[in-house]
Amino acid sequence: MVMNVTIWHNPRCTKSRATLALLQDRGLAPDVRLYLEDAPDVGEIITVAGLLSLPVSGFVRTGESVFRDLGLGKGDDDAKLADAMAANPALIERPIVIANGKAAIGRPPEAVLDIL
Repeated sequence: MVMNVTIWHNPRCTKSRATLALLQDRGLAPDVRLYLEDAPDVGEIITVAGLLSLPVSGFVRTGESVFRDLGLGKGDDDAKLADAMAANPALIERPIVIANGKAAIGRPPEAVLDIL
């Protein structure tokens, strides 16, 4: 059985690189989506939230300056945060691996093994 695995990857991020290497070391050839260049749309962000079993606020990077610059807060509703994340993909926590109808955040990288 061929497993389709996608990673929302930022090559400048240590955790993202380690997660990609972990997948490759297990013989997987994930579809690498450079999400900073190929930003997911609002629908994809909402879908991934469901696959993560998290609200959108559960994978938004609140420490990014753009989060503060936009006047966002962790208590904002999913639609508002998803709009902001689609327009500013640096707000998306990384890396995210999607496989088998589930998703996981690679923090730590080994966290993605549960969905494989």
